[in-house]
Amino acid sequence: SFAPSAHTPPSSFAEVPAVTPESEAMSKELRRRGFRFVGPTTMYALMQSSGMVDDHVAGCWRAAA
Repeated sequence: SFAPSAHTPPSSFAEVPAVTPESEAMSKELRRRGFRFVGPTTMYALMQSSGMVDDHVAGCWRAAA
């Protein structure tokens, strides 16, 4: 339920965010449930590694076509 509905691929590495509103919401909810060490930056990294967000730079061979 925390996956972003629409995501525009970044055009450069400088445009890759460290935190998003969705990662902040996920962090808050997990903290409410008693989890620790689940800040918004960590949650965004989890979203990237699990495939919830595709942050491959536009033009990357691995970027979604």
